[in-house]
Amino acid sequence: MATWDIQPQGVQGQLRVVGTHSEDLGKALTTLLSDMEQAAWAAGTAVPGSQAATRPQGPVLPQTAPSWSSHTTTTGPVGAALVAYAKHRKNDLKAMADRCQAAVLGAAKATTEYVEGDLEAAKNAQSAARSVRLDALKDFGGKKQ
Repeated sequence: MATWDIQPQGVQGQLRVVGTHSEDLGKALTTLLSDMEQAAWAAGTAVPGSQAATRPQGPVLPQTAPSWSSHTTTTGPVGAALVAYAKHRKNDLKAMADRCQAAVLGAAKATTEYVEGDLEAAKNAQSAARSVRLDALKDFGGKKQ
């Protein structure tokens, strides 16, 4: 029979480390998509300078880039390529995040089940010990006095 030697405190420490790295990955992916969005917006069009858009007069606030889902048209070939790439990779990026989450939750659940199994085994051993007749144990394997 196989034996297990899991140290729940060690698992908990490793899960914290993995959780921190997963958060970092999530932040990096969010930054990547935001930067790609800004790059697509800033790439402009294939139309020469003044024909691309009319420039506002006077002081204006910087234009904020709309979200990927709000783009109804692309601004040019570079923007279109970046939008197409982001849409193509969206499922891959989501799957990566889902796998990280599933691994952490699976390890935590497995460790919890292991600890609960140990507690159940201890409870069963204590119950069995209570039901044993002590007078019978005194003579078992010992010297008679």
